[in-house]
Amino acid sequence: MPNTVILGAQWGDEGKGKVIDIYAAKADYIVRYQGGNNAGHTVVIGGEEFILHLIPSGILHKGKICIIGNGVVVDPKALLEEIETISKKGISVDGRLLISDQAHVIFPYHRKLDELKEGKHGKIGTTKRGIGPCYADKVARSGIRMADLLDDKVFRIKLKDNLDEKNEILSKIYDAPAFSFDAIYAEYTAYASKIRKYITDTGHILNEAIKKRKNVMFEGAQGTLLDVDHGTYPFVTSSNATAGGACTGTGVGPNKIDKVIGVVKAYTTRVGEGPFPTEFGPDLMDRIRKKGKEFGATTGRPRRCGWFDSLVVKHSVEVNGMDEVVVTKLDVLDDLESIKICTAYKFEGRTYDRFPANLRAMEGCQPVYEELPGWKSDTTQVTSYIKLPANAKRYLNRIQKILDKKIVLISVGCDRKQTFARTQPAKL
Repeated sequence: MPNTVILGAQWGDEGKGKVIDIYAAKADYIVRYQGGNNAGHTVVIGGEEFILHLIPSGILHKGKICIIGNGVVVDPKALLEEIETISKKGISVDGRLLISDQAHVIFPYHRKLDELKEGKHGKIGTTKRGIGPCYADKVARSGIRMADLLDDKVFRIKLKDNLDEKNEILSKIYDAPAFSFDAIYAEYTAYASKIRKYITDTGHILNEAIKKRKNVMFEGAQGTLLDVDHGTYPFVTSSNATAGGACTGTGVGPNKIDKVIGVVKAYTTRVGEGPFPTEFGPDLMDRIRKKGKEFGATTGRPRRCGWFDSLVVKHSVEVNGMDEVVVTKLDVLDDLESIKICTAYKFEGRTYDRFPANLRAMEGCQPVYEELPGWKSDTTQVTSYIKLPANAKRYLNRIQKILDKKIVLISVGCDRKQTFARTQPAKL
């Protein structure tokens, strides 16, 4: 397996966790490169569900080394809870989980500011986990990294400086109570003692592994249209969920990455606020949401659902340098008489065949659709591409032609085994 980036090609929730889990079987290292515990990767193995927020999905395979890269922002409390949860299911992280000493740390004041800003300055749809404010501190050069957390002298100084500023903001702008230095210092010193054994120079470890011809898989969180640069700004996450983030978020150079695989749903979903041109009406929304179990793995929020938007995915193909595509949740469309693909937007007399940066155009456009016949047949038991209904294959072929990228895997259910290669049964 070459060094591969696997990422979401829509607004997240495309089923990356399952796809990463499958590819992880052939990887030596699996590294998460951006985001925080605002992500949720769900993997179902033999009917048992695992939901991971910070730890890479590869942890479910024995012997794999899983890394939380420098581009991730880490809430130590959430991390320790996740370690405990999977440990109870028989998954040990000892000797297999590494955390970059350059990863930034989320603090209680980040979570509080996230919550207060969302209420005061217009709703973005944040998870209120403190992700954005932590990244803001990182860019403002006032953040606290894992290396700082482990150095008591540095930690004391940085925490005091941050609290002096944050408490003033909380008091004067939001009329909110201040945080106690002593309470946070004691809480995070305790966290540091528990996670110290995982923290190291992961960039060096990855580069050395690549020199030894080990296989590395880079795991994206969220999706391309939530990327802070290339998404539906400002309704985005605060990190680079695109393939470029795999380099900046791990310390591995771009010449070390061999392949980029994008994961898409057979339809489209997004959580939170922001434009969504192909969004279903209420009846179909409810029907697809229930069948696809479209509720956020992190927050439980119902996802908005819509037809496959090729402008979104073509944009994703371009900005990620995508080589191949995986299509998930094809089975959710099994009952439909006909299925639509959005091929353009119309807005104020103009036709867009590319994803526009203009938010007003995205919000006010009329989607242009191609309509294809449905297959009205259960695909959840299908184990190879050749056995798919003819109209399901026509639908996939049309998507492949529009994107001009090969579809390599298809998923027809949540279990690891309900996945097969486009041309022949996959050996999973």
